[in-house]
Amino acid sequence: MDFDDWELSVEELDKLERDALRQIAERNASSSSATTSSCLQSSRLQGDVNGSGVSYKREDVLSAASIIRPSSGYDKGSGKSSVGNSGPHNDNHLKQLTEKRYAKFFLHASGNIAAKFSYDQILVEACRKIPKASWSAKERLWMFPLSSLSEAEKVFHEIAGSNLELENLDPLVQRAIAAASVMPDLRDHYEFIPNSIETKLLPFQREGVKFALQHGGRILLADEMGLGKTLQAIAVVSCVRESWPVLVLAPSALRLHWASMIQQWMNIPSSEILVVLSKSSGSNKGGFKIVPPNTKKSIHLDGVFNIVSYDTVPKLQDLLMASTFKVVIADESHYLKNAQAKRTSASLPLLQKAQYVILLSGTPALSRPIELFKQLEALHPTVYKNVHEYGNRYCKGGIFGVYQGASNHEELHSLIKATLMIRRLKKDVLSELPQKRRQQVFLNLGEKEMRQVNALFRELEVIKAKGKSAQSEEEANSLKFAEKSLISKIYTASAEAKIPAVLDYLGTMVEANCKFLIFAHHQSMIDSIHEYLLKNKVGCIRIDGSTPSALRQDLVTDFQKKETIKAAVLSIRAAGVGLTLTAASTVIFAELSWTPGDLIQAEDRAHRIGQVSSVNVCYLLANDTVDDIIWGVVQSKLDNLGQMLDGQEKSLDVSTNQSHSSSSKQNTLDSFIKRCNNSPPQDPSKKHCLQ
Repeated sequence: MDFDDWELSVEELDKLERDALRQIAERNASSSSATTSSCLQSSRLQGDVNGSGVSYKREDVLSAASIIRPSSGYDKGSGKSSVGNSGPHNDNHLKQLTEKRYAKFFLHASGNIAAKFSYDQILVEACRKIPKASWSAKERLWMFPLSSLSEAEKVFHEIAGSNLELENLDPLVQRAIAAASVMPDLRDHYEFIPNSIETKLLPFQREGVKFALQHGGRILLADEMGLGKTLQAIAVVSCVRESWPVLVLAPSALRLHWASMIQQWMNIPSSEILVVLSKSSGSNKGGFKIVPPNTKKSIHLDGVFNIVSYDTVPKLQDLLMASTFKVVIADESHYLKNAQAKRTSASLPLLQKAQYVILLSGTPALSRPIELFKQLEALHPTVYKNVHEYGNRYCKGGIFGVYQGASNHEELHSLIKATLMIRRLKKDVLSELPQKRRQQVFLNLGEKEMRQVNALFRELEVIKAKGKSAQSEEEANSLKFAEKSLISKIYTASAEAKIPAVLDYLGTMVEANCKFLIFAHHQSMIDSIHEYLLKNKVGCIRIDGSTPSALRQDLVTDFQKKETIKAAVLSIRAAGVGLTLTAASTVIFAELSWTPGDLIQAEDRAHRIGQVSSVNVCYLLANDTVDDIIWGVVQSKLDNLGQMLDGQEKSLDVSTNQSHSSSSKQNTLDSFIKRCNNSPPQDPSKKHCLQ
């Protein structure tokens, strides 16, 4: 049965029915008196048709109306039929009386249930009995909310003698809807969000928090990268304070970032934020409670917020399962896509056990629906309990494996949106976003990587001490020159020390599968980033001082036009001006520059005319390195300089302070030395310059 052969509105269908009534009356009036008498005796009913005094059963009328289709000469303009004398005979009439009715329930993209069927007044009347049902004239569908599904099934099955064949929802879909319907609505908890957080939420972020509460605090927050998923998750957690402590699962590169964000937004003592992290110099300027993962002693996860990397979960699985974490946040939850991975099998029971679970992922399913299964199982284990049931419905068509394809993808998308997922893209909320946002991500450097940096800082301490007791101006100048030389060495050593942590962070970007720019200064950092991307088969371009000028525009064009090219590895100085790379809206700085103007210009490779999205700028910083001082000096200048540049034509690519770069560097070096003299880098009591 074709459900789409009636391109008619409700009004047109009513006209069609009236026309059918008129034709029945005319045909019967022209029949022999005996036949007419017989028919009237067997089919007399209440009602009068066109004043003829002849009454008919409702089923007769509907049967006649159901065979007068547009293809039979129905004129939508006049509402009349041209069937004329070629109408059905009595045997055809009886056939229509017993013809099977077809109806279909399916999950609509709006999140409602839709009922679809060819025009049939009995089914129309049934739909009117469904609570909160409404007619969509545009789509020719009856729609009703998920909560009315059981009543709709009951109404349709009670249609007596209708010979109805109902195509109902798939059992998995029905279970998912049932599970969602019994989740507690916690939107009244929204009032518990601290005012310091609530006032900073953008309108779409408030919507995300309320969605989480409405769905019982078990959701997949799948906003595109850069839309503030971390803040929304913290806001949700603040609404269920009575269920603390909180467990945060995150990629290793984001552990300190989470600690800093929690400290910033929740305004709780840093000692109550526990991070499972290898102890190393420079890791804990925030004063967080650090617990090493490989200690032979027993570990106590007794923080109010406890942050653990996915790779550490298998090592601490027994401890974590024995703990009573009712609230769990799983950042970058697509890390759980591989069912065979140890981190997936170890993390899943923790998520299923918790009362509140917030999964965060900008790319929840990537290209294959099977990669979403474990995340769904974590949220609703009673629904998504059979991978074969899920795979057979949503993952058919793969050529490399039984469940590597995609099928019924519209239904799956509608299902997860209706029951557990909220996803917004930048383009959807662009009017609410600032044009450019900056954030700092703190990297954890290992003891081995920090060895050279620490040695240089100790050497700097010795020279500073000698400078204070210099006996002559010549000796003082010599020591000052030695200080500057050491600072340059610290700059280079800091880049070397940051490489492993930067590459670790890049892993999260590769998983996110989005376009991005990554800037660096030292050749060793640029080489390492480029090699990492090539090794992981990420399409990328590279522009540094060795790239021929004639080749640069071709590389830019490739990045702008080719979807397969995801990354641009760029030198801050060589690629910081003159290039338009607006295909990306994420800019990452693996290193800092001495000159604030260099950073602004590099940011604006993406933030310029032609950019249709908000640009997210991410600075990767490491404590106890040169980043401590450079960022402290240039941070205040970035905003002021950015405001000045924003007032000029982006297309002109104004180069700010380029002619004074050496003097700017000198000023920054002098500030570096001054700050070092005022507060030794190794002084544990020194407050972090970003706090």
